[in-house]
Amino acid sequence: MRHSMMDQAAALSGVFQAAELVDKLAKTGQCDSEVMNASINSIFITSPQSVSEVYGGFEHLSTGRKSLESVLSRNSSAIQGDVVRYALALIHIEKKLSRNSKMLGTISSRLARSQEQANHFGSNHENVISSLASVYLDTISTFKTRIQVNGDARHLQNTMNASRIRAVLLAGIRSAMLWRQCGGSRWHLFIGRNKLLGAVKRLPS
Repeated sequence: MRHSMMDQAAALSGVFQAAELVDKLAKTGQCDSEVMNASINSIFITSPQSVSEVYGGFEHLSTGRKSLESVLSRNSSAIQGDVVRYALALIHIEKKLSRNSKMLGTISSRLARSQEQANHFGSNHENVISSLASVYLDTISTFKTRIQVNGDARHLQNTMNASRIRAVLLAGIRSAMLWRQCGGSRWHLFIGRNKLLGAVKRLPS
């Protein structure tokens, strides 16, 4: 499929949306269920005809879009340090993953089983979230570079909440992969910042 600057903006918004969700879950133990569902569902859209299809429509990226817009416009009052750190880490780790064909194969086969569960229970079911969390734990979290999540110990130590965080991180990796496939790179956050910001602002909210 062809990729526009808006496609890049959407994929990167997906990365920042996952980062926002991780931050909320780690610090409060809660997040917007509809936003989380959109991110989790994106994991299972592996052969999309468009970037919009991955998220069920660009409008489902409003949380990530607002966060990314704050970063690109350098709105210091709205930027959350942990969210930016998570987003950049997801992009960095996905780049490592892209070079590891064996791990990619493992993730693909494991996700096929998770997809079967999602088809039966729904993607937001605890069994599916736990399955996705185990995929992340057994593969991506084995890299030397890991994402250190900051938050309230009560929420971080809660088994189901920890699974939600890992599942959302997997969704963030999926968006980071899409961002790269659309031609995005970390340099775009600096060199092409204004063009990217313009594209972010054009995304439906």
